[in-house]
Amino acid sequence: MSPQPSPAVPSVRARGAEPLADEEIARGLMAGDEACLAAAYRRWSALVHSLAWRSLGDVREAEDVSQQVFLGVWRGRAGYRPERGTLGGWIVGITRRRIADSLAARTRRLRLVAAAGSQLALTDPDRDRPEAALDRVLVRGELARLPAPQQRVLRLTFYEDLTQTQIAERTGWPLGTVKSHARRGMQRLRVRLEPLGEG
Repeated sequence: MSPQPSPAVPSVRARGAEPLADEEIARGLMAGDEACLAAAYRRWSALVHSLAWRSLGDVREAEDVSQQVFLGVWRGRAGYRPERGTLGGWIVGITRRRIADSLAARTRRLRLVAAAGSQLALTDPDRDRPEAALDRVLVRGELARLPAPQQRVLRLTFYEDLTQTQIAERTGWPLGTVKSHARRGMQRLRVRLEPLGEG
């Protein structure tokens, strides 16, 4: 059940076209008023998206970060402290953290792609090493646990060395769907395999 807006906070809907002040949006957010979240989104989403796009250079990643930021604003609203700075400054701070997380995840994905590519290759120069065999078994085991579409995209990528465009042509899926399956599949592999590499 959605929290009811605080009576002390004017509702965005009740005020019509008149924009709320930043302080009113902040008070409404802290009181759990979803209309104030919508107002915050309208006011700062372009800035958030612009910061993310400039830092990441990828529109889809920037959109993902923007969604994560406003989800973080809503979930973390109780942690906002007006005495420490403006609501806009707080949102920019969340944005910077989400961008840093996204860049770190990208670096981990690239490392994992490189590692998985060598581990899944049909010809492996280190094939006789026991650790390499164990790595291949672990990666194949985790790959088999992925949802079928993610598994198919990654198998076509690593076993058949197809590009995402070629995979889209072979499967008949839109390119965006292929990219999404690849990204989600690699994220799941990273989450499952990363602890194994820390030992």
